[in-house]
Amino acid sequence: MKNSRILAIITGFIFSCSLISFSQSGNVLKIFQFPADRIPRIDGNSDDWDIVPAGYEIGSYLLRDDEKKHSAPDPANLDVKVKVGWVKGMNKLYFLYEAYDNYWDFSKVGLHHDIFEIVVDADQSGGPLIEQFHPNPDLNNTWEAYFNFHGVHAQNYHIFTPAEGEDWCLAWGSQPWIKELPYANAAYKYDFRPGESGKLVLEFWITPFDYAGPEGPVRAVESVLEEGRDIGLCWAVIDFDDVNARSNNGFWNLSEHHTMYGNASQLRTFRLMPLEQQFRKKIDAQWSFRIIDMDRRMVAFRDQSAGQINSWKWDFGDGTTSSDQHPVHTYTKPGRYIVILYIEGPDGKSRMGKMWDVAVRSGRLDRDVKSN
Repeated sequence: MKNSRILAIITGFIFSCSLISFSQSGNVLKIFQFPADRIPRIDGNSDDWDIVPAGYEIGSYLLRDDEKKHSAPDPANLDVKVKVGWVKGMNKLYFLYEAYDNYWDFSKVGLHHDIFEIVVDADQSGGPLIEQFHPNPDLNNTWEAYFNFHGVHAQNYHIFTPAEGEDWCLAWGSQPWIKELPYANAAYKYDFRPGESGKLVLEFWITPFDYAGPEGPVRAVESVLEEGRDIGLCWAVIDFDDVNARSNNGFWNLSEHHTMYGNASQLRTFRLMPLEQQFRKKIDAQWSFRIIDMDRRMVAFRDQSAGQINSWKWDFGDGTTSSDQHPVHTYTKPGRYIVILYIEGPDGKSRMGKMWDVAVRSGRLDRDVKSN
């Protein structure tokens, strides 16, 4: 019986991840790429974000109260601005959350609290992500679904704004380790008390996961963030304006669907943008490689250079070269090689060499030759 229930959970998980059905309408939103030497410091100050162009800012005007308590955002009641960033080569999403509220409600520990709720599904696997929405009705609201399904392929963070005398967020699911260093960090800046008005600045970063299970990070799979890639991301601002009220005063949602908190197919599409022009070199040689057949010592090289390029020259370190942009090269001998890419264009020249990154060994092919 136990094995059959586990099988049902796994089957449901696979089914949900096959529902790549991002039906969310609206434009693709943008995630700013920070230069590697301008990574935001998580200290509650927004100065590091001054380099982010205004076109990346997502304000209250894009939110709607899907509980229909308000027909439109009122900046005198609640005014929110959000910017999202990333750094090439790092699987982290950075957030700047700036909000004015005419009544900050945070005196209680629990969900009666002003909250910034975000959901991230970086590989756009889609489908339900909480136990209440498990695709197998027999497993809805069960502990089996909570521990083996909830938050595993997409993650939901209830961030308390501000957090005072409590942890900074609820990572909703059986993987609370995702909200702790080295997977997340947060800092606030504010000068109001519960029940007062004022402005809050929240900086934080999180690590999105393709798999985050209850067993902890030992088997976790981080989502790989790459330039030009689309990810699923969304948020809602839950606004409480009376410590004694039984319900909130607005659920301000970036999605068209209230249930986006538990269904990754209802998130918005965000794009990991390249560096803005002012942060790019006019011409900059960059490349990567992948060993596609170690037995034959076959290596695929990929040009990732920036700028207008007219010519490429690869020096594979074994006395051979190529003028292809993305060559595939077969080494005749095992070894560690110094590989250099030279590029030229209207704005000049650039090169990128890597010492011993490319290493190939003896394999089956060598043994076959010796045996003959």
